[in-house]
Amino acid sequence: MAQADGLSFVWQPQGDSQYLFLECPLFECLYHGTRGPGKTDALLMDFAQHVGRGFGGAWRGVLFRQTYPQLEEVRAKTKRWFPQLFPEARWNGSQSKWTFPQGEELLLRHMARPENYWSYHGHEYPWIGWEELTNWPTPECYEAMIACCRSPHPGLPRKLRATCNPYGAGHNWVKARFIDAAPQGEIIGDEDGLARVHLFGAIRENEILLDADPHYLERLKADSNAHRRKAWLEGSWDIVAGGLFDDLWDLRVHVVEAFPVPESWRVDRSFDWGSTQPFSVGWWAESDGTDATLADGTTRPTVRGDLYRIAEWYGCAADRPNEGLKLTARKVALGILEQERAMGFDVRPGPADSHIFSDAKIGRDIAGEMAKAGVHWTRADKKSGSRRLGAERLRALLAGALPRTDGPREQPGLFVFADCRHFIRTVPVLPRGAKDPDDVDTNAEDHVYDETRYRIMARRGLSGERRLGGFH
Repeated sequence: MAQADGLSFVWQPQGDSQYLFLECPLFECLYHGTRGPGKTDALLMDFAQHVGRGFGGAWRGVLFRQTYPQLEEVRAKTKRWFPQLFPEARWNGSQSKWTFPQGEELLLRHMARPENYWSYHGHEYPWIGWEELTNWPTPECYEAMIACCRSPHPGLPRKLRATCNPYGAGHNWVKARFIDAAPQGEIIGDEDGLARVHLFGAIRENEILLDADPHYLERLKADSNAHRRKAWLEGSWDIVAGGLFDDLWDLRVHVVEAFPVPESWRVDRSFDWGSTQPFSVGWWAESDGTDATLADGTTRPTVRGDLYRIAEWYGCAADRPNEGLKLTARKVALGILEQERAMGFDVRPGPADSHIFSDAKIGRDIAGEMAKAGVHWTRADKKSGSRRLGAERLRALLAGALPRTDGPREQPGLFVFADCRHFIRTVPVLPRGAKDPDDVDTNAEDHVYDETRYRIMARRGLSGERRLGGFH
């Protein structure tokens, strides 16, 4: 650390990752990796290294966790380190705030939902920290607070800092924002001073922890959840991150290359409306038991009722996966027809969110507007208990797709063509709801899932009808 004579006597970084995190000059930095490299300590020290540098009360920070109880570990660490580093620093428990000798402040706060942002609207925090960023199911809270990372004082650092492990409700969006955007250590973007980077930390860098608790790694290895074990031991983002379906989802089984759909299979579509948030259209082919012939001439056996997602249209912004395109109902309908003409299908009307049918909540007849353009829908089953039942049926279909060791499959399964990337990206990683663990977290990016659920709930009696055209 730059202030070695002061801070490192009490605390000093271990391993390269903590050094790199503390020295990172970019506006935005994510420190991720395995369990145990000391990410929380490094986050606190990133703020602390600018205390006592003459910034006074202009150096002000806020550190977030998703819920108040989750802050307890952070509070404990600040009470361990800050009195040693800054003997005159004072903790105000009622305000959950540290005040330092020259007037600097660090607030410890929780933010559970996007609407909580309005408690901070207009505030100025040149340093904003997020502990366990993957706890937040969507990026709304994180992105809203970027506007508060500011100060009128020249020369003051502006920093957005976060830590996390892979796995968790927000695994998908954090991975998209940081991990998929560039290799670790490589700068992502450089526009208007908003460049960002992600840095990887490994538990083996934390010699103090391993010396004090030599069996810690063995306890992590004993975790029966393979995805969580891979995330926490290896820091791997190439997992299905703990949720309602991850124990059943197998990329090697459920994702298949596109093939010509037999003409006797029924093809229809399902729909979840969105404007400021994405809409989702899914095209489905349901087997009547006829085997499919693949492009190489081999046969793919099917079970009557097997459901294949053969195409999709996800109406999201290119760089913001949970932000909608704000298209009119007519434009969405015309886009659907255009894609179906290219497919060559005679597509049957399928289920759509019942709210689009002259619903006062929306204030317009979305279904009617789409019908005028030539796209018709049936009402999705949204009666009481349908969300939980839909989740149960999807689990049953995912299980039905898995191969058996004692003979051929007998139960219908669900499969996804490989180019349906938004299903593959969002549905398998959906977290369980906090209030109802048998349902998905409705704060997650669940638009494809909802549209899939509508189709699954309308499954019975749909196969065996002929269509025109073919799919190649």
